[in-house]
Amino acid sequence: MNVEEAYAFCRRITHKHGANFSVGFRFLPRVKRRAVYAAYAYCRWADDIADEDIVSTVSVREGLDAWQAELDACYAGRPTHAITIALADSLQHFRIPKSAFVALINGCRQDTTTTRYETFDEVLRYCDLVATSISDISLSIFGYRTDAALVHGRNLATALQLTNITRDIGDDVTRDRIYIPREELSRFNVRESEIIARTESDRLRSLIEFQIERAESYFRAAEPLLHELAFDARFPTLLMGGVYATVLAKLRRDPLQAVRARVSLTSLQKVGVVAARMVRPHFV
Repeated sequence: MNVEEAYAFCRRITHKHGANFSVGFRFLPRVKRRAVYAAYAYCRWADDIADEDIVSTVSVREGLDAWQAELDACYAGRPTHAITIALADSLQHFRIPKSAFVALINGCRQDTTTTRYETFDEVLRYCDLVATSISDISLSIFGYRTDAALVHGRNLATALQLTNITRDIGDDVTRDRIYIPREELSRFNVRESEIIARTESDRLRSLIEFQIERAESYFRAAEPLLHELAFDARFPTLLMGGVYATVLAKLRRDPLQAVRARVSLTSLQKVGVVAARMVRPHFV
C-alpha cells in the first residue's frame, strides 16, 4: 500500500467513527489534516481492539501488545499497517510524542481490567491516559505558542472525555463499564443496579445534570487554548469543542437520554455549530 492509499484509509476511519472530531479536522491545512487523520486512526484502532471489535481469535491484551509493537515499528521506520504507514509519513513533518500513543494504549488496557471507579480523581487519571494523551498528540501537530497550551489542552481533552462518559452511560453499561464514580452514585442515591437496568428517576437525572455541569466547567477552563494555538488550528479546535459542547447542551434538555440511546447531532445541527462559532468564538 502506498502513502496516499494509507492516508485515504485513515480518513475513512476518521469520518466513519469520529464524526464529531472530523467536523473540525476538515478545516485544517492538508498536511496537518492528514497527520490528524493518521493519529486518530491509530488511537481508534486501539480503542476498537479494547472493545473487541477487531480481534476475535486472540485476547484483547495480545491485540493491544501487537498494536504497540506496530507503533514501535512505525517509529523505527518499518510500518506494515495502512495506519502506521500514514503515521510514519506524518512523523516526517511533526514531532508527535510516541509516549502519548503508549499512554493511550495503556488506557485501553485499563478498560480491560477496570470497569468501576471509586472517586473522580481516579476518573481524571483515566482521562489523562485516554484523553490528555490525544491532546498532546494534537498539539504537536497543530502547533502552539507557549507551554500554557498544554494545561489548557488537558482541560479541553478532559471536557471531551467527560462528555463521552456522560453521553455513553447507556452504551458503556452494555460492556459492563460504569465510569461515573461510586462516590457520586452514592451522593445522588443512585444504585449501580438502576443504571444497569436503565431505570429512570429524578435522582438519576440530577446525577447526569451534575456530570453535564462539570464537563461544561472544563470547556470554560479550556477557552484560553484558542489563543495559544497556531492560527490555522484555532477554528478547527473551536469547532471540535463546539460540537461536543452542543452534544452536552442537547443532553441537558433531556438528561435521561444518556441511558436510553447515544445522543448525536444531525448534519444540520453541525452546520449550526460552524455558523455559531464563526459569529462568536466559544466552546460553551
